[in-house]
Amino acid sequence: MRTQVVSRTQVGIVGAGPAGLLLSHLLSRRGIDSVVLEARSRSYVEQRVRAGVLEHPTVELLREAGLAARLDAEGLPHGGISLRFDGGDHRIDFADLVGKGITVYGQQEVVKDLIAARVDAGEPIEFEVSDVVLDGLTTDAPSIGYTAADGTRRRIECDVVAGCDGFHGVSRRAVPDVRIAEREYPFGWLGILAKAAPTHDELVYANHDNGFALYSMRSPEVTRLYLQVRPDADPAEWSDARIWDELGTRLQADGFTLNEGPFLERPSVTGMRSMVAEPMRHGRLFLAGDAAHIVPPTGAKGMNLAIADVRLLADSLADLLLHRDETGVDTYSERALRRIWRAEHFSWWMTSMLHRFDDDHANGDAFGRALQLSQLRYTVSSRAAATGLAENYVGLPHGAV
Repeated sequence: MRTQVVSRTQVGIVGAGPAGLLLSHLLSRRGIDSVVLEARSRSYVEQRVRAGVLEHPTVELLREAGLAARLDAEGLPHGGISLRFDGGDHRIDFADLVGKGITVYGQQEVVKDLIAARVDAGEPIEFEVSDVVLDGLTTDAPSIGYTAADGTRRRIECDVVAGCDGFHGVSRRAVPDVRIAEREYPFGWLGILAKAAPTHDELVYANHDNGFALYSMRSPEVTRLYLQVRPDADPAEWSDARIWDELGTRLQADGFTLNEGPFLERPSVTGMRSMVAEPMRHGRLFLAGDAAHIVPPTGAKGMNLAIADVRLLADSLADLLLHRDETGVDTYSERALRRIWRAEHFSWWMTSMLHRFDDDHANGDAFGRALQLSQLRYTVSSRAAATGLAENYVGLPHGAV
């Protein structure tokens, strides 16, 4: 029988994505110690390309936490987005409508900053762990068992476990009474990352007869672009030339040019789904981020929701561990879900307004198509409708819903 190494911390955090890493940092600032466990390698989590839009409240929180030096130096502030349809381009001016904007800064860059801050502080992150088991969750002394990268079997005894290990992690499966509400969308996004300088200052969301397209960027030298495709589409069916031709077709507008360049990673197809798990607490286990909810990326809410979760969770755990006040943890799930469902609705609304829902475009859903165009025309012509989009896109203040 293998010897098991036992250690102790206040908060055991499963998952080294934005949620788990930011939670560890916010707790450390309150004098609460934690250990972060991650199944992947450090190089993998620092390089995987994910979301790139940071809401205004997300940027403000990272600044307050002392984590925004590189973000402020390298992030790309945007004061609006464009909605492109019927051959025309229509700008939604966030700065004018709500006095705030968003910042384009890749999720992997946020992760790099968070890992660097934790390593610099000498606080533990264990990468490449496996066989994670959560025990004692309904007691005051839960624990996390796992196999370390060196093959040693370890157990961390703690006061609280934070499940920040994503949709496929062990944490949500450890909640016995979890209820799942979900929706699958009948399309996916074919995504490319290209070494091509952006030719437009802000994101472009295009509703086209051929399907949706998104124009975005990651830096002054790199663009990130997406095409709506079948959810089972084989990226190998899409040559570089075909991808660029289709992007040019769907994004076309007067005065707009599309720079082409070599792909920096192989094109891939991302499925589209909505999912919410309730409750987000089981005893001393608390879920956050993708472990509890998934949104389609159209509304740019995934990472921002995870960050909003852990801001709320950090405050609640501080009350519990420092002051023995259980009010925050007792209401954590209910309060977090209010914001989550608002973001789910906004993401569904953006997705429904911008994508083709019929495979046969020649004989498709004419009624649904007309409704989409009607909603788009109303959104860009009504200040009230445009304000609603802007308010949700830049991010409602934390605690507002």
